[in-house]
Amino acid sequence: MTQREGFASGFLAGTILGGVVGGILGTVLANRRDMESSPEEAQLNNSSGEDRQGSGKRKQMKASSSEIDMEMTRRTLEDKIAQLNATIDEVRQQLGNVSQNSIPTNSDHTTNP
Repeated sequence: MTQREGFASGFLAGTILGGVVGGILGTVLANRRDMESSPEEAQLNNSSGEDRQGSGKRKQMKASSSEIDMEMTRRTLEDKIAQLNATIDEVRQQLGNVSQNSIPTNSDHTTNP
């Protein structure tokens, strides 16, 4: 019975301690990540004279670059779809020609009485 009584208090203490340690660790890692920047971002921040305010522009630049990537991907997909549609049209025309040539006409049928 002593293990059951100790389990509840140990579980509660572990939950609280884990939350505190996780929160502190998350905050430290997030701040470290914000402080580290690529050379291009550091150059932009230094040239504009912004130390901490450059993070807003960094996010805008990341967003705009991802928007450019999405636009390029969209255009590539549209080109591929157009190619597929053209290929489908060609195949339909070829199949239409084949099926029209293979349909027997009334003159082709000869009946033997």
